[in-house]
Amino acid sequence: MRIGIRSAISALVLTSIVVSAVGVHLLWWRTAQRVSQTLADTINDQIVSAVGDELQSITTEARSSMMAVRTLLAGKVFEARDAEKREFVFKSQLLSEPTISWVAFGWPDGSFFAGHKLGDAVIEMFEITPDANTSDAKMRRDRYEFVGNDLRLKSSQIEDTKYRVADQEWFRVSMETNDEHWSTLTTLPSGERLAAAFAAPIDVDQKATGVLSIIIELTRVSNFLSQLTVGKSAGAFILERDGSAVASPDPDANELNALKTDHPLFPVAVDAMRQAGSAYNPNEGQPFHTQVTRDGKAYKAVLTPISFPGWSLVTVVPESEFLGPVQLTIRKLLIGLAILIVFAGLVSAWLAQRLIAAPLIKVMGEIRHVERFDLDKVERHPSRLTEIENLSGAIGDMAQGLAAFRKYIPADLVRRLVSDGNGARLGGAVRPMSVMFIDLAGFTGMSERSGDRIIPLLSRYFDAVSGEIQKQDGTIDKFIGDAVMAFWGAPSENLGHAVDCCRAALACQRAVAQAGLVDDTGEAIRIRIGINSGDMLVGNIGSEVRLNYTVIGDAVNIASRLESTNKVYGSTIIIGEATRRLAGDRILVRELDRLAVYGRAGGLQIFELIGMADQSATPPDWVTSYEAGLAAWRAGDFTAAITAFEKTLALRGGDAASTQMIARCQHQLANPTDADWDGTSVARTK
Repeated sequence: MRIGIRSAISALVLTSIVVSAVGVHLLWWRTAQRVSQTLADTINDQIVSAVGDELQSITTEARSSMMAVRTLLAGKVFEARDAEKREFVFKSQLLSEPTISWVAFGWPDGSFFAGHKLGDAVIEMFEITPDANTSDAKMRRDRYEFVGNDLRLKSSQIEDTKYRVADQEWFRVSMETNDEHWSTLTTLPSGERLAAAFAAPIDVDQKATGVLSIIIELTRVSNFLSQLTVGKSAGAFILERDGSAVASPDPDANELNALKTDHPLFPVAVDAMRQAGSAYNPNEGQPFHTQVTRDGKAYKAVLTPISFPGWSLVTVVPESEFLGPVQLTIRKLLIGLAILIVFAGLVSAWLAQRLIAAPLIKVMGEIRHVERFDLDKVERHPSRLTEIENLSGAIGDMAQGLAAFRKYIPADLVRRLVSDGNGARLGGAVRPMSVMFIDLAGFTGMSERSGDRIIPLLSRYFDAVSGEIQKQDGTIDKFIGDAVMAFWGAPSENLGHAVDCCRAALACQRAVAQAGLVDDTGEAIRIRIGINSGDMLVGNIGSEVRLNYTVIGDAVNIASRLESTNKVYGSTIIIGEATRRLAGDRILVRELDRLAVYGRAGGLQIFELIGMADQSATPPDWVTSYEAGLAAWRAGDFTAAITAFEKTLALRGGDAASTQMIARCQHQLANPTDADWDGTSVARTK
């Protein structure tokens, strides 16, 4: 039998009062112990969560810094041996990532270079060059300090060093396994300091160049522990299995100041670790609760394994912090309960209906909106009860937070996952779709010249093209540097995906032009677009812990190649033959060439998208002239082809594709090819 919420709440309130009156004298003596344990667990959970988030943040920053430098090296933006650029990149990483202490690079020949952050005002650069004739090595140490906002060289010295990069675990393991590796270490070029290192081998052109390492001195963790304010006098420590300190609350700890273990609760934490003995194994991953008595005072201690092997987070909370107030509260509760029980019984039903049931029913309706992902309909409902008002506010905040995912995940996809009730799972299906790649022309040089000033320009560019893609029902897959990848035909089926994709491409071209975007030289920026259609695998692709709703397949790869092919023909939008066929007479194009894209043996027809057919009924004369030249080229009549292409140049006032084809015709006249020549051009690069 089902009952309404009003009746249920009234019954629960009355029942709880009666049960409390009968059972309070039997249970009060156990309350203190339970509350004590609950509060200790709560404080521990909060500390564990905060420390876990901090360690996650540190590892994330280390991985981000590793990815940034590794990408620059692998992409040949700078060479590892290029001292000036290498130093600039290492300084940039140290300044941009607050938790990392070192960025280091070691070569197989024993050479070593590293940047080291000393606090927030000094950066040191270390370079070690081994002597091939002796076992000695010299180390150059350059010290940079901030003068105003500028980082300037203050001193430079050469000194003998015993530091050998080949002896370091992070270097040795990465070279042997050719894989990423986390490790702890105490030996650094500047001396002995406990630190964690994230290292990875660097390959350039599939050749091993060396090992890059991001090192975090653990004094940064100690500084963080000193900032935790959970509880009035609780303490959190990271200890080794033998009780030695990894990190202890120390507000002065950094790369300049060594760790101090003078916190008053540190001896208690060490006692807790040693007292646990063999009953606690950090490798099993389960927290261990214990009680420690020291100097006549009782403490609750919880030992929690963390991500680094052998390390444990030890939280210590004095029992007096929470047990005294709890006992006082219990005594007051016994007196107050006897007085209020009669009055509460009379008014409970009325209060339950007026103050609880009615607001909860409204809040329940808002939850239904969230369930259907109708986030715009969610409203906040004020209530006299703080908890219900907080619940309503939390649902509103949740709706607002979920709404932010529309910028990352298509809303149609989320609604479908919610309606299916299956969640996001690995899997996909092959569908006929269209995919588009957009790229900025000359972005590499532009970004090198502009540095971080490129970000506002990228933002305006992304805003311009993203809006047009969404207007044409496209799904933005991802941003890759300056590139935008979008597709049509999923998650919702779209039979006109090829036409919509072409219309979006033309709209993006207009939007970028109308936005008035210019590069650092004052020139208007240009975009290049590649479009292709065909059967693609679309769905949730990735791992069990991280999925990406995306498309893959040969048709996708071809679209990416067509985007870069614009550079050869001086065009802006190139579409594949499948897109041309599906769009039919709804678009205006000119056939550019028959091209064997990079990585494919066969040729395919490629077309330059000029406009939509509803904007112009017939193609311009220069298109007709160009295609006549293309027909003559394929027939082997190179003289007639040159004449047609020159006519195109005259009609259009310049045309890069015609100039390219004239050069090819002249080459054929001067160097005739074999009889099996079919006029297909071969792309030599991606």
